[in-house]
Amino acid sequence: MGFKQRVIRSMVRQFHDPSGVGGHIAGWVMGHRSSNVQRNRWAVELLEVQPTDHVLELGCGPGVAVAALAGRATQGLVVGVDHSEVMIRQARRRNAVVIRQGRVRLIHSPVEHLQVTDGPFDAALAVNNVGMWPEPTTQLRDIGRLLRPGGRVALVSQPRRPGATAATSAEAADRLRALLSQAGFGDLRSETLELNPPVACVLATRARGE
Repeated sequence: MGFKQRVIRSMVRQFHDPSGVGGHIAGWVMGHRSSNVQRNRWAVELLEVQPTDHVLELGCGPGVAVAALAGRATQGLVVGVDHSEVMIRQARRRNAVVIRQGRVRLIHSPVEHLQVTDGPFDAALAVNNVGMWPEPTTQLRDIGRLLRPGGRVALVSQPRRPGATAATSAEAADRLRALLSQAGFGDLRSETLELNPPVACVLATRARGE
């Protein structure tokens, strides 16, 4: 493997598991790239967050969606979770004011070891990270238990690999729908944001009888 390929692989790893200087750079890119910002804000709009809602974001990264969620849940609470300490630090800086106001709380934890005491939540969000979870169906069931009956969840995927197309995004949406169904969620629907490649968002609700 040549030097250039090693550098590219190293940077790609930083977007999956940000750490150190490389992770800081990856976080800056995620927080400032226009398509990333648009994708996160679009997902937040789809969740239809209300002023008093309690919202959980899994894999919050540098806190772009957290900021958008806090802008809607003005009398509620937003809890952001990420396994990367670098991302949590960036999210803290981006959301310093609302953290001081007590409207945002950030947790450094992998999703499979998540311990949250701020529930039940009205909505949950995960953008471009479900595919990195060790047992996504199990983790989604755990998230479902943190939601109120009828609580909403939005899972977002924009395939970033070279050559990704609209068909790739459609396949990603199908996988997310299958995971949500297996985890016991209902009322599934899909939305698409026309970026390159398209962004897929699958929304669902926790069954009210559970």
